Amino acid sequence: MNLSRHIPIIAMPAMLVLVEIGAVLLSLPMQQAGLAAFEDPASVANPLIFIGILLVFTAFLLVLIKYKFRRFIGAIIAVSIFFTLIYIFGSITYALTDDSLAGLVGSFLPAIVATLLLYLYPEWYVIDTLGLLIAAGAASIFGISLEILPVIILLILLAAYDAISVYKTKHMIALAEGVVETKSPILFVVPKKRGYSYRKEGLGPLEEGERGAFIIGMGDMIMPAILVVSANVFFQGAKLGFLTIPALGAMAGSVAGLSVLLVYVNRGKPQAGLPPINGGAILGFLAGYGLALAL
Repeated sequence: MNLSRHIPIIAMPAMLVLVEIGAVLLSLPMQQAGLAAFEDPASVANPLIFIGILLVFTAFLLVLIKYKFRRFIGAIIAVSIFFTLIYIFGSITYALTDDSLAGLVGSFLPAIVATLLLYLYPEWYVIDTLGLLIAAGAASIFGISLEILPVIILLILLAAYDAISVYKTKHMIALAEGVVETKSPILFVVPKKRGYSYRKEGLGPLEEGERGAFIIGMGDMIMPAILVVSANVFFQGAKLGFLTIPALGAMAGSVAGLSVLLVYVNRGKPQAGLPPINGGAILGFLAGYGLALAL
């Protein structure tokens, strides 16, 4: 067995599980800190609002890429990452202390250090390590903000959008290439060989040639984790440890979906990640939900 070929394939599902577990662990301090993205978590209008914001933001980034404002793209992403990290570290600090000064320092100082590290030394292991935290935090925020039905609707809509944008319009590939060129840390980089340096080598064109690393978008990790968190927060039923059975089902299904995706990714062409990953998460949730009701 060639371990150099199989370790990256094993690493990506492992990272997905870490994001999902991290998102669940962050959900309680996020709730205590009141970090909800939507006022009414049961509203089915929330997924439409989410999709609308996504489309506007995507169109804005594509315009910036077309006119080669890549530094501006990097600045926008950096600010977004910085504020996400503030929410994450702030919620953790809020859960640990009632001291307002300690809370302020505990929110801003780690966020500043982490953001600077991402941009001053964007090596793959720095991006992946902090990416796990960022993805878990983002998934936790939306997971506590949306009940299960709106999340399922959101995941279905996003899977359809991802498939269209990768296979039909292909604007998601153009967007990914533009982001990769800025070396913005909103994706996971998994080297295919020892000694690989993302800072020095980059990735090369996404549609041609042999790349030195696999990449997977942060959204491909965040979206199924939202369902895991929602199923853990809003389902009041059978649990195994600190996870509800539907949440465990969603985790297992998302890993299965990612495993199917990797079979096609290994052939060297860009693939829409959300259809198999979201589909697997939803099917896994439904299986877990049925099992929980039967117990």
